[in-house]
Amino acid sequence: MSNNHKNIFIAATRQNDGKTTTCLGLISNFSKMYKKIGFIKPIGQRYLIEEGVKVDEDSVLIEEVCGIKCGLKDMSPVAVEKGFTEEYILHPNKEAITERILASYERIAAQKDFVVIEGTGHAGVGSVFDHSNAYVAKLLGAKVILVSSGGIGRPIDEIVLNKTLFDSCGVRLLGVIINKIMPDKFDKINKLVRKGLSRKGIDVLGVIPYHPRLCAPTIGQVAEEADFKLICGEEGLNNVVMKIIVGAMGPHDALNYISDRCLMITPGDREDMIMTALNCHSSQIKGCINVSGIVLSGGVIPHKTIIDFAQSINVPILLSSLDTYKVASIIHDLTIKIRPQDNEKIEEIINLVKNNVDLERISADI
Repeated sequence: MSNNHKNIFIAATRQNDGKTTTCLGLISNFSKMYKKIGFIKPIGQRYLIEEGVKVDEDSVLIEEVCGIKCGLKDMSPVAVEKGFTEEYILHPNKEAITERILASYERIAAQKDFVVIEGTGHAGVGSVFDHSNAYVAKLLGAKVILVSSGGIGRPIDEIVLNKTLFDSCGVRLLGVIINKIMPDKFDKINKLVRKGLSRKGIDVLGVIPYHPRLCAPTIGQVAEEADFKLICGEEGLNNVVMKIIVGAMGPHDALNYISDRCLMITPGDREDMIMTALNCHSSQIKGCINVSGIVLSGGVIPHKTIIDFAQSINVPILLSSLDTYKVASIIHDLTIKIRPQDNEKIEEIINLVKNNVDLERISADI
């Protein structure tokens, strides 16, 4: 392994703790310290098809946002697609995966000052095919930053557990970044988590406050991820959803819950509820309220005049054949990823990392 560059491996205690946003923030801020930065996600699970090749969507995001040109196939060399794990268990070939990762990494690292490596979850993810995050970090000669989210007890427990596996592979944990801390608890958690981890010999490199906007989906993302059909309101697909309400009550009571940038889920035959939401949006009877959208459950489409009204005031309406409970559950469980076109979110991420992570210390220690 060539040693003429620096690198860092970003892992997390669990899914959706903020690995990709941390990588994006680090790369953007480190671009002021290092002229030539590379990125690789050796093993990935969420893929896009780019130029006929399966490419991890995080690699596409980093390439487009950060302007990194390393070759998308090298940036995501191993695709864990459907059937991959079963095939490996039946016909294991550790060397083939190792060679693929090493070859891509060497091509990316050539002529680079600094390489950010994104893992695929906690230290043990990938063990089933003999390439845990801890093993891959060791393979690439990288120190690790572990990202965890919120709270005090759970993050510390999980960080200590992850550190044990990294230690067993001979990988140094550079430190941790605690992400998504609620603002009203920030000072307390910042103090306690640093003290608690210090007792375990673990450095805290940053504590980042939670920003709801970063986790908020657009109507377009809800439609795409949940596979709902757009009935009308295409111009509102970029509306951001900050609150979700289920319209199962009467219209009078619904007025207590309808708020700015809310998404209402209601059966398609509840025309009274649909009109209540649309009237709140159009007449601003509750003040300045912009309803982000409406999801109709049960596969029922309301009268054409209602659809035309929604279209005229640019409120998108989505349709699902599922019942209201299932629709609400699907939306609640959506994984909202940052997209290249989410300019405001990206700028917020860059500033959060800049203001809350000790970048100089990371640079000095890698």
